[in-house]
Amino acid sequence: MESLNRMAIELVDEALEYAEELNIGGYDLDNEATVLDFGLEFDGGIEAGLLLTEIQTAGMATPSHQLGELGGAPIPYVELSTDQPALSLLCSQKAGWELTTEDFEGLGSGPARALVAEESEFRRVGYTDAFDLTSLAIETEQEPTEAAAEQVADLAEVETSSVFLLAYPTASLVGSLTNAARTAELATFRLSELGYDPMDIVSATGRAPVAPVADDEQTAIARTNDAIAYGGTAHLTVREDADIFDSVPSTAAEGHGRPFGEIFDDLEWDFAEVPSDLFAPAKVTIDVVGGPTYVYGETDEQLLVESFGL
Repeated sequence: MESLNRMAIELVDEALEYAEELNIGGYDLDNEATVLDFGLEFDGGIEAGLLLTEIQTAGMATPSHQLGELGGAPIPYVELSTDQPALSLLCSQKAGWELTTEDFEGLGSGPARALVAEESEFRRVGYTDAFDLTSLAIETEQEPTEAAAEQVADLAEVETSSVFLLAYPTASLVGSLTNAARTAELATFRLSELGYDPMDIVSATGRAPVAPVADDEQTAIARTNDAIAYGGTAHLTVREDADIFDSVPSTAAEGHGRPFGEIFDDLEWDFAEVPSDLFAPAKVTIDVVGGPTYVYGETDEQLLVESFGL
């Protein structure tokens, strides 16, 4: 299998080359790591969000953008499809790196995770990457620091000059778009967490509305989670039948039906306390090759209208 990081770096080069057109910025830290600003000091945008999604999935998934409707209002939607869900979604796109130093905090996703390969997904898939350049997309309110770049370099076993950090806040257009693009990933992850072999998932497609950009991170985090749990739809094609498919959508979770803002407030924004089965699309179709097709879950348009302030 081709290196996920090599494929992603080609797209990072594209982002650097067209930074002005994408409304993003790039600069080097003193330790020669490169930062790409996708929404902190720069505006970013739809095209920047789509390209960042491609980088997060190492170029092995195809994101697209369409105008849809929610509560009678025109709202953009993002759809993402891949024929390599285990690699592109679980081993790359998943936000599984809690990047924390004395002067920085953020949530990392992207192919850099595959150079470390300590998360359970890599054991399930049986994949570890090796490459001398790497990129990590970081959801954060802060500009990445040298210490953050050094942590990535140390764990990924590359030089700091080989590290590319792609930073954006949740409360940005790129943040809203890239989070909506996680619908297929969350369906794939949920099915894998239920014990299904991720290598038996042949293809995955997900679609969700792009939440309006909030004026603070907490509201943005709540809205982007609502977008998937109450407005996200997914289609998975799988090889083997199983009796767990009805547990994939968020509607199967005990706490389903409440907006994430309320859930987070009740738990004092301790994300570790949020039931993991809530982080899933609202509605899922699972098509077994040569077998039955299952449809579970339901979207909740009214909850989204209220969450989005439409």
